[in-house]
Amino acid sequence: MVKSIIKMTKREELKKAALFLYEVGTMRKVARAHRQTLLTNDLSDNISSHSYRATWIGWILAKEEKADSNRVTLMCLIHDISETRSNDQNWVHKKYVKVFEDEIINDQIKGMPMEKDLKEILGEYKERKTKEAKIAKDADLIDQILLLKEYVWQGNKEAADWLGKNKGRDNVQYKLLQTVSAKKLANEILKQKPSDWWINKWTEKRR
Repeated sequence: MVKSIIKMTKREELKKAALFLYEVGTMRKVARAHRQTLLTNDLSDNISSHSYRATWIGWILAKEEKADSNRVTLMCLIHDISETRSNDQNWVHKKYVKVFEDEIINDQIKGMPMEKDLKEILGEYKERKTKEAKIAKDADLIDQILLLKEYVWQGNKEAADWLGKNKGRDNVQYKLLQTVSAKKLANEILKQKPSDWWINKWTEKRR
């Protein structure tokens, strides 16, 4: 009898995990709200693509800062998960829209395998007290700096205003960076062009 109960509990956890993974997949469908104020219709910029690059940024920063890279990686992956239900809001929306984020997250992960761990990691990110939480937020901000630089390169004048003067160092996101490594990485990003990664690889000859 005990074994049967244990199996049923595990099955329910896996059912919840499966539903969660379907929900995670919808992050690809949630466009980021700054499309409105940046005057762009770039549908490739969604919550999923943002979280993916932020995760890479977070992993790099964690290594540089000698922090727990696994913890930072998970924070970056999950930091915007509530937006599958609330949608993204830009900084104009946030002035007027109340989001019950804690309620959303509780509903999302309740009954999940390792529910306690997920709640802990999300709570830590929200409080921004640990080194790992600060790094994860820095990663979130740096992805925005990268995106703005990409849009500026395409001729988006609104993005140029957002990026700011002083070669981007007057940018709001840049000023919010907390870790030394994040500021160093942001400085390097601001120096480079979005095409620099492939420019020296260009050839008409096939090997």
